[in-house]
Amino acid sequence: MYRSHTCGELRADHINKEVALSGWVQKTRNKGFMIWVDLRDRYGMTQLIFDEERTSSEMMEKAAQLGREFVIQVTGKVIERESKNPQLATGDIEILVSEFKILNASLTPPFTIENETDGGEELRMKYRYLDIRRNPVKENLMFRHKVGMKVRNYLSEEGFIEVETPYLIKSTPEGARDFVVPSRMNEGQFYALPQSPQTFKQLLMVGGMDKYFQIVKCFRDEDLRADRQPEFTQIDCEMAFVEQEDILNIFEGLTRHLLKEIKGVEIGDFPRMTYADAMKKYGNDKPDIRFGMEFAELNDLAKNKGFNVFDQQELIVGIAVPGAASYTRKQIDKLIEWVKRPQVGANGMVWAKYNDDGTLKSSVDKFYSEEDLQAWAKETGANPGDLILVMSGDANSTRAQLSALRMHLATELGLRNAKEFAPLWVVDFPLLEWDEDTNRYHAMHHPFTSPKPEDIALLATEPGKVRANAYDLVMNGNEIGGGSIRIHDKETQAMMFDYLGFTPEEAKAQFGFLMDAFQFGAPPHGGIAFGFDRLVSILGGHETIRDYIAFPKNNSGRDIMIDAPSKLDNAQLGELHLKVTE
Repeated sequence: MYRSHTCGELRADHINKEVALSGWVQKTRNKGFMIWVDLRDRYGMTQLIFDEERTSSEMMEKAAQLGREFVIQVTGKVIERESKNPQLATGDIEILVSEFKILNASLTPPFTIENETDGGEELRMKYRYLDIRRNPVKENLMFRHKVGMKVRNYLSEEGFIEVETPYLIKSTPEGARDFVVPSRMNEGQFYALPQSPQTFKQLLMVGGMDKYFQIVKCFRDEDLRADRQPEFTQIDCEMAFVEQEDILNIFEGLTRHLLKEIKGVEIGDFPRMTYADAMKKYGNDKPDIRFGMEFAELNDLAKNKGFNVFDQQELIVGIAVPGAASYTRKQIDKLIEWVKRPQVGANGMVWAKYNDDGTLKSSVDKFYSEEDLQAWAKETGANPGDLILVMSGDANSTRAQLSALRMHLATELGLRNAKEFAPLWVVDFPLLEWDEDTNRYHAMHHPFTSPKPEDIALLATEPGKVRANAYDLVMNGNEIGGGSIRIHDKETQAMMFDYLGFTPEEAKAQFGFLMDAFQFGAPPHGGIAFGFDRLVSILGGHETIRDYIAFPKNNSGRDIMIDAPSKLDNAQLGELHLKVTE
């Protein structure tokens, strides 16, 4: 056998036992008369010793040739280590090697296989299989597995059935571009890879499965950011005979369970916030509520004071930054330059310092009295020592800009504690949103989301005011889950398609299979999908999902390890009835 124990298993209790170990050489130290080798596997590290007084000269010579990342098998006796290492679980013992075999030699790795490596990200992505040997990456993947097991166990105990759905499906409009797959057997026709199993999980409810879940790969052909991948994993769930409250209770329970089991954190009932309140108070629909700095609208206090910049704007809104009245003019100017960047897009910013002595000093003292500024302080909730920052412009853009600044400041001030968890539900989303490019409404979530029954009449007169039976689970400024109660009858679904600009023929071509299914007794149903990669990264205390994916793509959507995507040869293209034009 290759091993009797792992490299993280042996302790003082095993002294004088004969054992066999296998693993990778982490490093060697050669004193001439004695050679030490650190042997590593997934479970830990054990020190091996070759001693010229107890080891043959042939074996000493062979051990001297060992290089980093050689794969070896050893047998020997567990002995007490003279110089113990309390930082190592196996630090009380070492193995006096009596026999060993090189199972595979290794080239010198292009970067060090250490917790703190000298390899850049691109290099480590190219040699990802080596990067996985490093403890931080290995532990992230093990953590991901642990979270996945907790999810499966919880949902199984709640009566959910895991069902696999197809990867080769029909292309349907769901917002992002589809990845498409040509069909060799059906010339000129294409499959799409699923952006989500949305229609299939609804069909499973029509099929009577009642409670479904799946930890599933999904695919979206969209521009990438640090927190996005073209292929990602969802915890996809659907339930029959439920209302919104039922779903929120079940999946709040799942989130609470994960926080307790994984992080040892107990949290009470999650707060709930309407979409309208989230936008008004935080400028986005996934607010980070670990810290304050809520928005305060200042139109009534700041207009008609002779400051034309404010008088001409739709919205004037500010925040109080705790303890930042001590900022120098240089620091404030740096913040103004930050919001003027194209990524934020603001034209400028007004500031007011609320000094410790209770006085206020601002960049617009020419137009606003001490009394005016005191009113700003009261409205923003500022205290002496705080800095008030105010932005203005059209409502949507200004809220988005101030939201970006709020998050930037929270990071600078150390308010985004990765060990603190602040979940909340955001509810009552708009059903539809207007698209200026296409000059029509689009579904904010997807075409199968049910409108609030009390708002259906507004579809004919004020469709932008119709609220959806939709909800998002937000944690620490990230959307970790989102779902809705679905439309479950053909008439309402046909009406929804009509408002979204589908002709009856287009709706039939795209979703006829679902419309047909609704004619055979579809139950009321709803569901939710968690972004599993993001959930794991937040629980693990990291910002990017890439840290928890075994083989991620880079920001260009490329796998530089296997050099994908790549070109097809003409024979393959011919089989698929495709031709590439330059």
